[in-house]
Amino acid sequence: MQIKIGCCGFPVSRGKYYKSFRVVEIQQTFYQPPEEKTVLKWRNEAPDNFEFSLKVWQLITHEPSSPTYRRLKFKIPESKKKNYGFFKPTDEVWEAWEKTERVAQILKSKIIVFQCPPRFEPNSENKKNFGRFFKTVKRKNCLLVWEPRERWEREEICSLCEKLDLVPCIDPFGNEPLPCKIGYFRLHGKTGYRYKYTDSDLEELKKIARYPLERDSPRTPKSYSLQYFMFNNVFMFEDALRFKKIMAG
Repeated sequence: MQIKIGCCGFPVSRGKYYKSFRVVEIQQTFYQPPEEKTVLKWRNEAPDNFEFSLKVWQLITHEPSSPTYRRLKFKIPESKKKNYGFFKPTDEVWEAWEKTERVAQILKSKIIVFQCPPRFEPNSENKKNFGRFFKTVKRKNCLLVWEPRERWEREEICSLCEKLDLVPCIDPFGNEPLPCKIGYFRLHGKTGYRYKYTDSDLEELKKIARYPLERDSPRTPKSYSLQYFMFNNVFMFEDALRFKKIMAG
């Protein structure tokens, strides 16, 4: 089993971060993908074996009513707002995917994360658009990671991930691990973003990392072959370093 530990975003200078970890999840692409020259600079300054995962642009997953759109660098006309988010089969959504995919190519990313908002409920229209998007999208050797929220049932998440070839993403302190060859965990803080993980928490996380999975499908292995633990809290840098040390024994 291979375990990779990192942060969601750069909580310290990139130079300092590169010396401490070998993977980061880029957050800027969610709000507004940066210019290609900026992305290329990130790739060139990082060590050759450094890995970038990234979040897809919010125009794919979130509707314009989301407060996260405040950080968008252009204004969407009122008449066009219905075309954005929730994986809708529109030119706007596909253009947002092409922009995200281009950043992933420059960074040589293996992982692209689709974080859905709580409002993306498992109704028939959402599931139809969701399925159509992932059946159509060209993956180009990338793994597509889906982080559902709240109302999606475990069985349905497992079924969709297997059917659409997705990697499920969870916060392991709030949910049971899901059967998949690859585990992608985002750690949002047990009580929220300002939470600092205790040594006891990280020891528990170590047990989760070694957790044998139930075999829900003949195609599903009994344990992970690769796991990502990505910290996404105020103390992410310190907590990730401590967890790295614990996992190293």
